[in-house]
Amino acid sequence: QVQLVESGGGLVQAGGSLRLSCAASGNIFSINPMGWYRQAPGKQREMVATITRLSDTNYADSVKGRFTISRDNAKNTVYLQMNSLKPEDTAVYYCAAGPRLDTIGSMWVDYWGKGTLVTVSS
Repeated sequence: QVQLVESGGGLVQAGGSLRLSCAASGNIFSINPMGWYRQAPGKQREMVATITRLSDTNYADSVKGRFTISRDNAKNTVYLQMNSLKPEDTAVYYCAAGPRLDTIGSMWVDYWGKGTLVTVSS
C-alpha cells in the first residue's frame, strides 16, 4: 500500500556529513509519523529520529545535536541530515512510516524501506 525508497547512503570519513532521503508513494493518506531506524551487524535495530506531519521531532540521545530530521509533506519525502559522523554511526538505515506515535521515543511502524548503507571510516 505504501512504498518507501531510501537513497543517499555511502562511504564517508569520520567528521563528515551525509544526507539521506526517503520518498513515500502509494496510499499515503493514513501516514503521519515517519522516521529513521538503523541496524549495525550484531546489534539490535534502534530508533534514530521520528517526525510527525506537523514536524514534531524526537531523536535518540546518541545523535542529538548531530542529526536533523525533516520532511516535505508536499513531496511525501523525509530527510535525515547527518553531521559530525562517527564510526559508530555505521549501519543500514531504514526509513519507516506509520499512522501514529507509539511509546515515548518510538512510533507505530506499518511500512519499512529496504535500507541504505552508511559507512563511516576513521
